[in-house]
Amino acid sequence: MSHSAQAKAQYNFNKLQKRLRRLTGQAVMDFNMIEEGDRIMVCLSGGKDSYTLLDVLQHLQRVAPIKFDLFAVNLDQKQPGFPEHVLPEYLDKLAIEYKIVEEDTYSIVTDIIPEGKTTCSLCSRLRRGILYRTAKEMGATKIALGHHRDDMIETLFLNMFYGGKLKSMPAKLMSDNGEHMVIRPLAYCKEADIEQYAIHQAFPIIPCNLCGSQENLQRKHTKAMLAQWHKEHPGRIESIFTAMQNVVPSHLTDNQLFNFTDLQTGAVIDGGDIALDKPDIATVTEVDYSADNNNDATIINLS
Repeated sequence: MSHSAQAKAQYNFNKLQKRLRRLTGQAVMDFNMIEEGDRIMVCLSGGKDSYTLLDVLQHLQRVAPIKFDLFAVNLDQKQPGFPEHVLPEYLDKLAIEYKIVEEDTYSIVTDIIPEGKTTCSLCSRLRRGILYRTAKEMGATKIALGHHRDDMIETLFLNMFYGGKLKSMPAKLMSDNGEHMVIRPLAYCKEADIEQYAIHQAFPIIPCNLCGSQENLQRKHTKAMLAQWHKEHPGRIESIFTAMQNVVPSHLTDNQLFNFTDLQTGAVIDGGDIALDKPDIATVTEVDYSADNNNDATIINLS
């Protein structure tokens, strides 16, 4: 590679790294994810997302005006052929506190789930329970997961298509057992950026082969649908994510969320019935936080 090509590659990586760090910091601030004195358990699966999460949080720990601790936890589920040495060797180099939790969930899942059926749901429930228990044992105040913007959008459509709910992954939520706070610091980050970052950093990726690397079919179809939309309609994915942050309960049909029963004439609520009228302005715009320029944002024309 020529010197100019190397310089260009390094410039592009610096932009990518800056973007991931900035978007993570913005999400942390927007949702008050990290507070003074927190002890954060970073769930490290061995995939690109969790490696990137740990890397960016370590940077944030160095530059943030508050003090907080990080430690990594990996769940060794005893899958045949699982490379047990990879994560300890990687974490030893980082000089970070960590714990490898060994639980044979593989045998449990394969005993219960018929051959050929997806194991994701049961595996996820077992893993979640073990991680909650570990967080309590290790004195964690927050549990950090590596889900990103694309995960959140996919989950929105999965719940709509298959669950009949307008629901996604929140950036911050209370754990199922009510004892922990779960945070997703990569909530504003694109999967494509994370993938490129992981490749550049040469993270030692460990594939999930509990079910033969079989992706959940519904999520796979949803991901393909969104990828096609992104290809055919640039800006649509950004608009969807923006919409997830601009919910208007009075213009939906959930009477538990908005009091339609006692609604009276008088003051116009949330724009009244003109929400879908043609706007007076020439274009409708939104901020694309994946861009990187002097203002850390760019305007996408959605007209």
